[in-house]
Amino acid sequence: MRPARTLPLALCLLVSSASACGAGGESPLGPPEGTIPVGLEQVASGLSFPVYLTAPPGDARLFIAEKGGAIRIVKDGALLPTPFLSLAGRVTTGGEQGLLGLAFDPAYATNGRFVVHYTDASGNTVVSMFRVSAGDPDQADPASETVLLTAEQPFVNHNGGQILFGPDGMLYIGLGDGGNEGDPDGRGQSVTDLLGDILRVDVSSGTSYTVPPDNPFVGRTDARPEIWSYGLRNPWRFTFDPATGDLYIADVGAHTWEEVDVVTAAGGAGRGTNFGWNSTEGRHCYASPACDPNAFTLPVLEYSHDEGCSITGGFVYRGAVIPALQGHYFYADFCQGWVRSFRLQDGQAVESQQWSALAPGGTIPSFGQDAAGELYILTAEGLVSRIVPR
Repeated sequence: MRPARTLPLALCLLVSSASACGAGGESPLGPPEGTIPVGLEQVASGLSFPVYLTAPPGDARLFIAEKGGAIRIVKDGALLPTPFLSLAGRVTTGGEQGLLGLAFDPAYATNGRFVVHYTDASGNTVVSMFRVSAGDPDQADPASETVLLTAEQPFVNHNGGQILFGPDGMLYIGLGDGGNEGDPDGRGQSVTDLLGDILRVDVSSGTSYTVPPDNPFVGRTDARPEIWSYGLRNPWRFTFDPATGDLYIADVGAHTWEEVDVVTAAGGAGRGTNFGWNSTEGRHCYASPACDPNAFTLPVLEYSHDEGCSITGGFVYRGAVIPALQGHYFYADFCQGWVRSFRLQDGQAVESQQWSALAPGGTIPSFGQDAAGELYILTAEGLVSRIVPR
């Protein structure tokens, strides 16, 4: 039986309702049930639409970004009442806008720098660097903002949002195609602007960014040198496997297909890679039925809208608490609320599994990862839970 039709992601974000998005339902399709005994342990509740969780290297605290602009801290098992930072006056939150990403400098313990990705009062992308305050490690300095990069956004959706420091110490920034239905302007296949791409920049100066000289489009007059990968619709969440350096991108689909793209470190980790949007959606032609999908880097995994409507990318598990999950990449569907995983082997997705015990019973905007490599699941309804053995 085909599951009930669910609302598109932009509308789900507006209403923030598990029932409206079809959350918590179980698809009759999909992979077999996982057999490793796991479950969820709640670590925080009462948050306002948490969209990301991360931590500085070697830091036992959890930092949780809320869509409305606050960064909250869980310390010694308790959610601190005062935000680490609040951008409420600088952030607009309609549609898929808001505070969307957070990344700590690899040298945060000594330089106190962290980066945020948000949409400003005009709805445009801003990537900024802040610093922790001089006197309190649980408080950032709100006056320390240094704007690193901006991008004009024509619509309220497909803003991307992921930022992270890669294994090379560079900052990677994900931007969607701008949000117009089907990308009629062809931004996904264009390298003349920043939309529909993953960018790679060097922010080690702490005051601005420079373009690494080994970026694929450096020296070309017909391309933006910040671009690392392109042909993406909305790479809401992506990650590097800390053990291999492989890049995993969960790209949100349009009408029919959701996808996970993986490019190995040995294959350049996405350097100059074209993932196909809007010529392709998943492994299938989209803009033109006469396309050649093999002209692009195709996903290692896709699922149809018979099973969900909007992929939420997670992480490759490299924690120590559940050794049997080592190497499993976790992802979810925002609308249906299921959680799945696979392992990458010889460039193929193998051991695909669904984890009913990890379905949190709400819409899933993001996973999170702490400094020890353990994984968390966030719900738009305000819960944060850790994946634990049972």
